[in-house]
Amino acid sequence: MTLADGRRDDDTRGGILGGLLASASFARAFTLVVLGVVFSSFAIERIAGRVTYVTIIVGLCLFGAGILVARRREISLLRLVPITVVAFLAWALASVFWSTDAATSFWSWVSTLALAFLAVVIGHVRDTLQTARALGDVLRVLLAASLAVEVLSGILLDIPFRFLGVQGNLAQLGPIQGIFGTRNLLGFVAVLALITFLIEYRTQSVRPGVSIASVVLAGSLATLSDSPTVLVLAVGVGAAVGALALVRHTAPARRVALQWTLGALVVVFVFVGYAARHPIIAWLGAGTDFSMRVNLWNMMVDYVRYRPVEGWGWFGPWSPRDFPFTQLNFRLDASHATGLNAYFDVLLQLGWVGLLIFVALAAIALVRSWLAASERRSVIYAWTPLILIALLIDSMFESFTLTGIGWLMLVLCAVRAGQSRSWRDRIDITGDEGGLPSAQGLPGQSR
Repeated sequence: MTLADGRRDDDTRGGILGGLLASASFARAFTLVVLGVVFSSFAIERIAGRVTYVTIIVGLCLFGAGILVARRREISLLRLVPITVVAFLAWALASVFWSTDAATSFWSWVSTLALAFLAVVIGHVRDTLQTARALGDVLRVLLAASLAVEVLSGILLDIPFRFLGVQGNLAQLGPIQGIFGTRNLLGFVAVLALITFLIEYRTQSVRPGVSIASVVLAGSLATLSDSPTVLVLAVGVGAAVGALALVRHTAPARRVALQWTLGALVVVFVFVGYAARHPIIAWLGAGTDFSMRVNLWNMMVDYVRYRPVEGWGWFGPWSPRDFPFTQLNFRLDASHATGLNAYFDVLLQLGWVGLLIFVALAAIALVRSWLAASERRSVIYAWTPLILIALLIDSMFESFTLTGIGWLMLVLCAVRAGQSRSWRDRIDITGDEGGLPSAQGLPGQSR
């Protein structure tokens, strides 16, 4: 059908749809929905079922593809996805061919790919401040909902909500789980929220009263979670904040020497922490919990020896019916759903090759984002390295970084870091007319 001005009716509808998908309002709504769905995935699955959650993710991926098509002129394909993310996904896909259960392994890879794709879309339609603001808005709602559920379960009704995994221990001051299923995941999310809320406060992107209330809420839930990893996360992130502040206030001429010194100190502290692990564990009061984890990790290493290079195939969360996970749980008389350590989990599932790629992904993203935060004036650039540091520290005690919330945030931070500093900048600058960098290479250019 042709309109009076000569345009076809389907072209007009396509233009309207394309304009909607390319709009800043739609990008903001998309980001809020993705973060809200992924961070509340446990509650969605418990309330509405796994099929509902998968359907929502598929729908968001379709919207994400439409957004990328609508914005194709402002997005550089060369900078779309960090090479390390592509390499990790490629090796995980290759592992399907030697997996003990090819079908389960393949669909687990599809799930990993879908969340990575959503993170890539967010990374290209929202800048760092917009991403942090969206995460802050989502976590304010989810943490408030967690507190409300705990109050209802532990004080008003005094009964556990078993379908949400809520034990109703608020009256005893914890441990509490909120709507996240476990106290460790609640504590992890609360630490991510604290980082985000403090960045919001420093950038004055929300009202001071809202920022202070948000920090109190996140800090209270982190404490009430009674998670042994929260204190370690708080100390690690706090040390990173202090180090980053020191670097930012150092003269540029002395900054490189200071960066190398800080790097050496990190290595020393890692070795000292490993050597003094038993006194530290006793001080944290997590001896029994850590002993259980050590037994699990030692047994995982035993199975790694059979397939040291390629691993047993990518599964993400452990499949309860597939080898070697069934054997591990049988020998330990347990029902672990993960290896409780992202690094050991990658080593078991993808071998040394997968672990090296995973470490390279995280390390390159951290170095890029750290350098950007230390050199650029705005404090918003500190958000990415601090989130990455929280992810990497938590990966020593949980496998959250490989699935769901953690994987989404890892890929998102890797995309953010790649946009801040990348060797591909030179190619973009050389390839663009007039020697100007692409729009995506400049901060604040997302619509």
